[in-house]
Amino acid sequence: MKYADSGVNIDAATRALGRSKAAIRSTWDSRVKNEMGAFGGLFQAAEGEPLMVASVDGVGTKVMVARMAGVYNTVGQDLVNHCVDDILVQGAEPLFFLDYFATSKLDEAVLPEIIEGFAIGCRENGCALLGGETAEMPGVYGKGEFDLAGTVVGRVLPEHVIDGQKISTGDKVWGLPSTGLQTNGYSLARAVLFDKAGFSVDDKPEMLNGVSVGEALLAVHKSYLTDVRKIWRDFGRESVHGLVHITGGGFYDNIPRVVPKGLCIHVDTTAFKTLDIFRLIQDHGDVSQEEMHRVFNMGIGMVVIANPSVDLSAIEGSSAVLLGEVFFGDKAVELKF
Repeated sequence: MKYADSGVNIDAATRALGRSKAAIRSTWDSRVKNEMGAFGGLFQAAEGEPLMVASVDGVGTKVMVARMAGVYNTVGQDLVNHCVDDILVQGAEPLFFLDYFATSKLDEAVLPEIIEGFAIGCRENGCALLGGETAEMPGVYGKGEFDLAGTVVGRVLPEHVIDGQKISTGDKVWGLPSTGLQTNGYSLARAVLFDKAGFSVDDKPEMLNGVSVGEALLAVHKSYLTDVRKIWRDFGRESVHGLVHITGGGFYDNIPRVVPKGLCIHVDTTAFKTLDIFRLIQDHGDVSQEEMHRVFNMGIGMVVIANPSVDLSAIEGSSAVLLGEVFFGDKAVELKF
């Protein structure tokens, strides 16, 4: 199976956004400090001030798994952590978060659980849950259906912005482990595990070693803020030349967002353990290695490109894995299977 078979066409989305670039750029002036395609938007209100960094996202069809399992207090955490990771890759730390919750008819038992998830995520990341919007839209959503979106705003000093421009040959490429699918690839995962394989959220396939399908799919998206702060603390901010959040598009579409032209990041996928949930999806969906690594994070949620002298495994409590190195090349990323 491919992602497109589940109803999600990454290429079509890329083409559509490409046709929208002129409209987007028409709103920009000198205060916008990033290029198209960055994980977050950089904005400097006045010269000499810190840059504001903002990002918006959702948790996708993970909300459908939450409904199936009757578990609602994790998807809010997912959303906060995902947004925090998206601005972290540019060197920013979060200030506040805004949420959007939409449903067909408000369930007074469900909404507080979701908001508690937002609050947990905000407390753990040190940001304020500043506000939000709750919308009831019967006819747009079916009975019991809901969707989530959120926006995080953070800041970074101009000299601390990470934009990939310092990446050079010889830099080491490290991976920080993920907890599971995090917040991407759920349409394909659901098509394979529920529609094709016939699992329920309560089933415990042997490959998952005692964990249910629902538990594996609802594992909370990890915030890498604490891990990256430890890197900055032990080796200095200047040691990190690039950060990549492995979200929708996997390795193939996210790594090129930070790699300067003429350089190629080599990733040895055998250097880290593919999580059991991904092996289950691949086996039951007969999904190719290339497609798996374009859709999912496979067990690596954040890629760190660092000075060659930096050894992330030396950090106390580190679970960082050395994935590869930066070389000259025409392609931004090459994966070894």
